[in-house]
Amino acid sequence: MAPELATSSRNVKSNLVREKLTAKGGRKNGLPFFVSGIPDEEKIMVKMRVAIIGASGYTGVELMRILAGHPEVELTAVTSRQHIGVPVSELFPSLREIVELEFIDNQVAKIAEMADLVFTALPHKAAIEVVAELYHAGKKVVDLSADYRFSDRELYESWYQPHTQPELLDKAVYGLPELFREAIPEAKIVGNPGCYPTSVILPLAAILPLNLIERQATIVIDAKSGTSGAGRGLSLGSLYCEVNENFKPYKVGNHRHQPEMVEQLERVAGIAPQLLFVPHLLPVNRGILSSIYLPLSRDVAAAEIEEAFNRAYADETFVRILPAGELPTLGGVRGSNYCDIGYVLAADKRSLILFSAIDNLVK
Repeated sequence: MAPELATSSRNVKSNLVREKLTAKGGRKNGLPFFVSGIPDEEKIMVKMRVAIIGASGYTGVELMRILAGHPEVELTAVTSRQHIGVPVSELFPSLREIVELEFIDNQVAKIAEMADLVFTALPHKAAIEVVAELYHAGKKVVDLSADYRFSDRELYESWYQPHTQPELLDKAVYGLPELFREAIPEAKIVGNPGCYPTSVILPLAAILPLNLIERQATIVIDAKSGTSGAGRGLSLGSLYCEVNENFKPYKVGNHRHQPEMVEQLERVAGIAPQLLFVPHLLPVNRGILSSIYLPLSRDVAAAEIEEAFNRAYADETFVRILPAGELPTLGGVRGSNYCDIGYVLAADKRSLILFSAIDNLVK
């Protein structure tokens, strides 16, 4: 068989069906679905074509693993400016025979032709123009940086840098499905939540609307993260000998995930909470465990807290409210999309401590 024809019959059929679906309008908003008028033998599900820009970081490799196993996704391109031409399996042997692609350059126009949906796993600021170019090319984008998480331009710029595409902030949806599921499917840009904010917003979103917190009280968030949260780049603080058998706080009261928490919790509760966020670095690869301390304005029964969590998350597959007396652990969520939530009501019933655990590379 000639080299240009050496393609699996499955891919050939998939391409034929994609062409027929396109001609018949059989792709809505980039999503795959069946249409009539196609012979039965060719009625197969056309997979959504997905690309990842910036796929060689920790979140990028985890994303490749997840997408490669998704039955309705065809991973068509992965990019890395540092590793152009290198097979994914060479850089990440765990993906051998799972992702059979080579890294290509970040040529946005080319990527736009190869995908219906693009994930951008780039550093903050680097994603702004890339997302804008993809948006104007008519592509759906999920941005893993902070560049499209904020609706308030001034708030974003006070913690990051000037935003060169502010008109697109209103086009973006904060991508926490437990809170904004209805808006996400129609969004052209999804700003993927930060890891710490996910672990904090989910438990607090169920409790703050109850108005149980003392007025003007400060909610203390004591959060611990594995080293993968700092990314794959080389830094002294992430070296093995610096992290192993060590445990330290960092960026206390000055971490840029705090304003993200406040903005989203204000949307949920109608008032901006006063937060004191204290992150710590754990000597583990992955995972976040957050302990959240709330001073209560009145006596509260455990049944009221339990009811609030059930009301918020009873139908949410990936939020698990643990039984009374059981608290979350990093091991309990490792490699999963779950957020495990537990709580302890102090004996005087005037203090509530919430606990949450997530895998920061998945959830």
